[in-house]
Amino acid sequence: MRKLMEEAGKTVSTMNKDSDNIPDPNDRATLESDRNFELRIRDRERRLSNKIREALQRIDDGEFGICEKCEEPISEARLRARPVTTLCIDCKTDEERGEKRP
Repeated sequence: MRKLMEEAGKTVSTMNKDSDNIPDPNDRATLESDRNFELRIRDRERRLSNKIREALQRIDDGEFGICEKCEEPISEARLRARPVTTLCIDCKTDEERGEKRP
């Protein structure tokens, strides 16, 4: 978690150092693209760190490894592949099928 926070701090620092007064449109576009990419990475890391905290809380509460939808145990293989998961594979599959429907 500390490393994620350090990286986020570096991102902010770098963005503050970069000059917004770049005359060349191509250079400005490249800078903006790089900034957007960096922000997306940091947002993904932030969301993952939140999921890790939630998983640790479920461990403390004795709820880790139990599907929040059907309340059945989540398979060990699924938990090894995605330790922050809250759904068993069947419930996750059902959820994804529902997302694809118009």
